[in-house]
Amino acid sequence: MRQHVGRSRWASVGVATATWLAVFGGGGPAVAANREHQQMMAEVRQLQEQNQQLQLALVNLAETLKTMNARLDAQAEAGRKAAADQRLLAEGLAADLRVVREKIDDSTVRLSSLAQEIDSLRATVPILAPAPVSPESPAPVPAEGGAPSAPPPAPAPNPSAGLSPQRLWEQAYADYASGQWSLAITGFETFLRTFPRSEQADKAQRYIGESYSLDGKFEQAIAAYNKVITNYAASPEVPLAYYKRGLAQVRLGQNDRARESWETVVKMFPDSDAALLAKQGLDRLARAPR
Repeated sequence: MRQHVGRSRWASVGVATATWLAVFGGGGPAVAANREHQQMMAEVRQLQEQNQQLQLALVNLAETLKTMNARLDAQAEAGRKAAADQRLLAEGLAADLRVVREKIDDSTVRLSSLAQEIDSLRATVPILAPAPVSPESPAPVPAEGGAPSAPPPAPAPNPSAGLSPQRLWEQAYADYASGQWSLAITGFETFLRTFPRSEQADKAQRYIGESYSLDGKFEQAIAAYNKVITNYAASPEVPLAYYKRGLAQVRLGQNDRARESWETVVKMFPDSDAALLAKQGLDRLARAPR
């Protein structure tokens, strides 16, 4: 009996020893699994370190991009400001150039007016100046009866002497506006004789035709309008001269000639106000009984 119990104890000890060897022995599967686990943990730690390095690199890259964006924004803002400054400078120079051109044009007009006034004064000085008397001039020959002959009459004074183009124009136009047709015609004709190269010469010639037409002298009005068309072919007064000539021709019963005048306006100056009036006149002629 005792021998049997002793054997059982030794058997239990053997089983425990075998189990310990199986678990902690150098060549068992548990040791291999433990090593594999350690290797995996090392790889995880390595991956974590790499991940941290990548995150740090991303942070540095983000900071670099932020700095570059700030620089680019600053450069873009500087470029926009420079472009705005250049645009303002260009606009200012353009405005100054317009002012200078306007002043030049004004000076040119003033110089032209002064030149015309000087020409007018030069033309009137010989008329106003008395003729010099030579000491060797012969005495006046007595006429029959013993009385000395009368001296030659003095030249008539020039009514436009010393007047500027603007002043002479204003006088003629004032007579026209007040219905003094004869005085207006005389004033505008004097203006044309005194200042033939004036910028208002074409308009003065048209107002002569207007004055004749309003005075009922339609033949003279047509002749005046023809001078506008012939002498000032490039003038903006030409379309209106054609139209006004047609009106005078209608008053004289020359409907065919009036139609020709108005058709010329419509054909040559289709965008003018006179062309619109001429079309209305042609419609009236078309509806008029024959």
